[in-house]
Amino acid sequence: MSRFARNVLLAIVVIVVLYGLDYLLIHGVGGMGISVFHQRIIMLSGIAITLAVSLNLINGFTGQFSIGHAGFMAVGAYTAAYFTVNYGERMAASLGGGALASLLEFGLATLIGALAAAIAGLIVGVPSLRLKGDYLAIVTLGFGQIIVVLLNNIDAVGAARGFSGIPIVKSFFWIYLVAIATIVIVHNIVKSAAGRALISIREDELAAEAMGVNTTRYKVMAFVISSAMAGAAGVLFAHFDGYLNPHSFEFLKSVEILIMVILGGLGSIVGSVIGAVALTVLPEALRQFAEYRMIIYSLLLIILMITRPQGLLGGLDPFKGWRARRRAKSRTEAEEITAEDTRGPVQVDKEGTGTHR
Repeated sequence: MSRFARNVLLAIVVIVVLYGLDYLLIHGVGGMGISVFHQRIIMLSGIAITLAVSLNLINGFTGQFSIGHAGFMAVGAYTAAYFTVNYGERMAASLGGGALASLLEFGLATLIGALAAAIAGLIVGVPSLRLKGDYLAIVTLGFGQIIVVLLNNIDAVGAARGFSGIPIVKSFFWIYLVAIATIVIVHNIVKSAAGRALISIREDELAAEAMGVNTTRYKVMAFVISSAMAGAAGVLFAHFDGYLNPHSFEFLKSVEILIMVILGGLGSIVGSVIGAVALTVLPEALRQFAEYRMIIYSLLLIILMITRPQGLLGGLDPFKGWRARRRAKSRTEAEEITAEDTRGPVQVDKEGTGTHR
């Protein structure tokens, strides 16, 4: 089976599994279901995974320091919400309504939100990614705050009172389909030639430039892709509760996403997933401690950063052994094929000894 056919088959299997899990999450099995509260935590964890993995592409693999991720999330959320409220519902009605029309409406809204965030990332990235370190952090922080100020003053999206009336789409299928797509995209980028260029920029940008790597181009590319995925997460967030408020995208939201990446480990996709789930579940798990909840939450983070500053999986590859065995198996099979190809037919000479041609 070719690689393309295998990938298509795997994608179909993932979609079927996600659809089945979505059905089980809503309807339960044998009269036993998951509470609405736990469903909410599971779905918010999926949105957090998309945000953390996409930010890791910039902060972990490219070595830049961006703290304006919530701003790109806001751009995607508000753009998609505006489209859905003003155009999407009418488009779905003109198609006759139903599940297919809703699917097309939400899919188009997701693409529009991701595209708007990518354009914002391009506008911010081209001039700012020539900067490094703290200067880049200041620029991205300023961008996030500018977005919040603008949203507080644009009446078309509700201004400071918030944007309401957004169609609610609480779908495990959509949320985790976007999360898995984000993981696959980031993984493929990192394992490609472009990913090696990004890692070289992270390790030593001057050396990468000396070797002919167009560092600004690769940084902008990573920034735009990361922003698009943050915008897609914003679309899911906007339609999750059907209400948006500019305060949901302030500086603390960017810091929360950054902590997810650092907790899991910079440059680790699996670590970002673990960090996103942990920081979504932990505050709710500590809710029984009432006013001490945030103190315990902060102390746990401080202890982790002291004992393991590189994060849970920073510098570790949980699939290293599996990949090494897979490469060794492929190498052995290739050597056997080569040996068979080079082995010609046996020719018997006059003395009766056999030699390969």
